[in-house]
Amino acid sequence: MRLHPIITSLLEQDMYKFSMGQAIYHQFSDYKTTWTFKCRNEYVYFTEEMVEEIREQIKNFCKLRFTEEELEYLDNIKWIKGSYVDFLRLWQPRYEDFSITTDGDRGLSIETAGTWLNTSMYEIPTLAIVNEVYFRMAYDYESLLKSFKERLLEKKWMIESGGYKLGNYSEFGLRRRLSAEAQEYAIEELNSAKTKESVFVGTSNVYLAKKHKLTPVGTMAHEWIMCSGQGNKKHNPAYSNWYALDAWVKEYGVLNGTALTDTITTDCFLRDFQLTYATLFSGVRHDSGDPVEWGEKMIAHYKNLGIDPEMKTLLFSDSLDFKRADMIRKHFEGKIKVAFGIGTYISNDTDVDALNIVMKVTKCNATDVAKISDTHGKEMCQNPEYVDYLQRCIDWRIKNE
Repeated sequence: MRLHPIITSLLEQDMYKFSMGQAIYHQFSDYKTTWTFKCRNEYVYFTEEMVEEIREQIKNFCKLRFTEEELEYLDNIKWIKGSYVDFLRLWQPRYEDFSITTDGDRGLSIETAGTWLNTSMYEIPTLAIVNEVYFRMAYDYESLLKSFKERLLEKKWMIESGGYKLGNYSEFGLRRRLSAEAQEYAIEELNSAKTKESVFVGTSNVYLAKKHKLTPVGTMAHEWIMCSGQGNKKHNPAYSNWYALDAWVKEYGVLNGTALTDTITTDCFLRDFQLTYATLFSGVRHDSGDPVEWGEKMIAHYKNLGIDPEMKTLLFSDSLDFKRADMIRKHFEGKIKVAFGIGTYISNDTDVDALNIVMKVTKCNATDVAKISDTHGKEMCQNPEYVDYLQRCIDWRIKNE
């Protein structure tokens, strides 16, 4: 490696990977998935030197194991079960599951294939590695870090001075961070901010949550609905949310319950998010579409079910900055509880554009899976025919059910 090790602990992972991982271990341990990397930035290019460094960094990540101290930390999280901790005691990433070449549109192609148990755990560290390698090798990193810290301190001043009032918010920036150093700096500064109107409650990065005694935040991602709902060929994919919610409740009951609504559109989600699930889940997460329109739709849905919206939480996590979060909070004040998961704006705001990179599951059990979100352009599937099939299933259900 030309750079220092970027991922130094298997806890350096978004919390929802452990939430989903436990349910995968107990219910879908035989499922196999394929994941595909994509860079959406038009003018970004990865050199051969960068690709080689990414390979070496991922090889180093694959040598890591959980320590007993880390496993004890996970075991003390209320909803994590001892059987899953015992599995993690034996678990290790496999470099053989990775295919990393220079064949991609931007000079980089990454694909992983193997059990869902394994491949799910590769997404976040891989994206963190790609980000840090790119920014350290394509730019003057120290200059970028300087601009990052200056902007971060401006953000801190804006919330301390009352310029923005965010209520409860968390940091969700591991996958797109400038560097490990930058993310930890941001968490330390925001956690020390002196204000009662913007409360920094935690981070999705479990390693940093443990280190700084913060709450590790995260429940489910799109992969959960896509694989549990579409990975079984006998399932009608328009009912993906029902299968996903049913499996989640089987695993957690009333614990750890924030449902993601937009995997196959929120309108389709609401067909399955009826009284039982709407009662059991403490709230829902927004990740695409207009946030105000979505929030009002959720409030109306709760009211139609006879549920007091003020007992529930809307978690917003789509391309947020402090200004946007403050606007959303003001709109919903007195109507429903809100919280925010803020990513790139906290972890990678510098003088240059952040990378818009993703690594999404594209196959489950050798069949295509897809996300059809509330925002056009966030979809990712290698087979347009499957996307068309999925959309027709959704349309038929909404029209005829």
